[in-house]
Amino acid sequence: MKEQLILDVLPVVSPRFDNFVTGRNDEAVSRLRAAAAGQSIYLWGEHGSGKTHLLLAATKQRGRYLNAATDPLPDPGEPVPAGLLIAVDDVQNLSEAQAAALFGLFNQWKTRQDTPDAFTLLTSGPCAPRQLHIREDLLTRLSWDLVYRLETLTDDERRSALLQRASDKGIPLSAEVTNWMFNYYARDMSALSSLLDALDRYSLAEKRSITVPLLKSYLQSRHS
Repeated sequence: MKEQLILDVLPVVSPRFDNFVTGRNDEAVSRLRAAAAGQSIYLWGEHGSGKTHLLLAATKQRGRYLNAATDPLPDPGEPVPAGLLIAVDDVQNLSEAQAAALFGLFNQWKTRQDTPDAFTLLTSGPCAPRQLHIREDLLTRLSWDLVYRLETLTDDERRSALLQRASDKGIPLSAEVTNWMFNYYARDMSALSSLLDALDRYSLAEKRSITVPLLKSYLQSRHS
């Protein structure tokens, strides 16, 4: 019960363009911010590079985010509303039926690309289109328009991203705690962000400030 009450009062930070640390990805982020009807963009990069964050940010105002592993894709036989932005994340996880649906969506996107009924189609995967193990005719369509590789953050950029997330959520994070996290914990941004959120919950439950001893206590509690 105490854990649930803590979860209920924690601030939720939604993925936005303004809380994404671009690093060396300025052009890709700028293109996504300005993605217009009639455009298609495929993002690729390793786990933790920010693909999901950016797709969620892009669909926040006028779009629909879909994860290929969990969400059904729209029926390609039904017209997509003009101006809608559709984002399909992790295309490497498409089932045969979903791959057929995305193939149909691309055909519809291409047919309407230069018309008043155009819509935006964003996709992502872990590697360049030609390296994906999905149907050949879909590989071609993923490259029909813009393709961007997302570069992973350097250590300095990761620190900046972590401190920004902490500031966003009102979590006081000292240099000592930050250094410990980077020296003794995974440097993947997803893992660091998850640790920060869990540490915030733990500090509230224990009614203690976030310090290195508290961090060690939390990690020990996970393995006890």
